[in-house]
Amino acid sequence: MPDQPVAPPAAADSEVLLVQRAAAGDHRAYELLVIKYQRRIERLIGRLVRDVDLVPDIAQETFIRAWRALHQFRGDAQFYTWLYRIAVNTAKKTLLELKRDPVVTEAALQSADDDDETSRRQNELISESTPESELAAREIAAAVNAAMEALPEDLRQAITLREIEGLSYEEIAEAMNCPIGTVRSRIFRAREAISAKVKPLLSHQTGKRW
Repeated sequence: MPDQPVAPPAAADSEVLLVQRAAAGDHRAYELLVIKYQRRIERLIGRLVRDVDLVPDIAQETFIRAWRALHQFRGDAQFYTWLYRIAVNTAKKTLLELKRDPVVTEAALQSADDDDETSRRQNELISESTPESELAAREIAAAVNAAMEALPEDLRQAITLREIEGLSYEEIAEAMNCPIGTVRSRIFRAREAISAKVKPLLSHQTGKRW
């Protein structure tokens, strides 16, 4: 019988191989992982620290720390989940060292990724290019942003990972080291808090939904 063609490895398998090679000291393999996740990690950090000037440095430090700790990665969680934990800890450490609180900057708001769910919703709101609609969109965006900033850290992280990063409840539970039930509760509470701040504005926007 002729040999059966060998199927190319699945994306997940390819990532596992890259991680294994990187852990063994293969710099090129790790560079490929950095290329794959750099934009996502930078976007996540931007959502956590809200200061665009800090994002590149924190992202770079995240990948340096991950490289140094790669031998500790056991594959119990997804690589991105493991990387996310390092990014969060690095961001916290940086802010503590600078004695700065998360700050919303105009540049950070404007640099939202094109695939960002919040960005898509805001674009929908300003699709009718009138001064009134643009003002309403800015007010709603500001309300959402303020509501996010006002959330306790655990709620803000949970809602960010779910609505912005698109992680599953299981992945969020792994990243935040808590039960899935706790994740669901945090996301529910975060959504309720945000909704309470935004609903008064939406009541003036007939036919519009956040």
